[in-house]
Amino acid sequence: MGKVYLVGAGPGDPELITVKGLKCIQQADVILYDRLINEELLSYAKKDAELIFCGKLPGYHTMQQETINHFLVRYAKKGKTVVRLKGGDPFVFGRGGEEAEALAKHGIEFEIVPGITSGIAAAAYAGIPVTHRDFSSSVAFITGHKRKGSEEEIKWENLAKGIDTLAIYMGISNLPYICSQLIQYGKAPSTPVAVIQWGTMSEQRTVTATLSTIAEVVAKEKIENPSMIIIGNVVKLRENIQWFEQLLQKQQTAANAAL
Repeated sequence: MGKVYLVGAGPGDPELITVKGLKCIQQADVILYDRLINEELLSYAKKDAELIFCGKLPGYHTMQQETINHFLVRYAKKGKTVVRLKGGDPFVFGRGGEEAEALAKHGIEFEIVPGITSGIAAAAYAGIPVTHRDFSSSVAFITGHKRKGSEEEIKWENLAKGIDTLAIYMGISNLPYICSQLIQYGKAPSTPVAVIQWGTMSEQRTVTATLSTIAEVVAKEKIENPSMIIIGNVVKLRENIQWFEQLLQKQQTAANAAL
């Protein structure tokens, strides 16, 4: 019997994977990887490792979660060391819990290797600390879209009134609705909001506005997924500590000067 490692690949910058996560990649016989992982990480795999993209496989137009679970179990039963390489952290909107349940059900040995989640990393790279002694003593991670066919489960009133910083994943398509719900349940329309596209990557873009205006700004600037939405007074701190985009500008200026 083999073993499965559910590995968080981090938010996009390949250098942000953990040491343990990188060792798992290097030792794997099979790697099943997600669409949003940085494929540079796959260059660390063994030459004979089998690399499987979980978006598409021959005969599978879209790999469903049940299919991924099936492959994890099947390869482990063949005695393989299997890595399930997932963007961010496996247990933060990564369906890692469902995969771990499937492995446990079939008696497969597994380990969870946490990764840096985008809700923290993208905000940090945009110069926004999700907690701060003067502005935020609480932060919530929220999915920006509900499971297809399910009823609304997000407790907007609790989020609007009880949490200082909201980090919303996969919410671009529902941004107008998210903003309207928070305002309806008591969040001030003037609350600062940042939307960070391709966080931690060289393509990173950040726009800021307020809860009442951010949807319009995002549409105007053509911000799309993958993006993180950060809502709260901590967004104000970006004005002074937006270090990463300044670094990118310096690097571009230096590259232009060298031409």
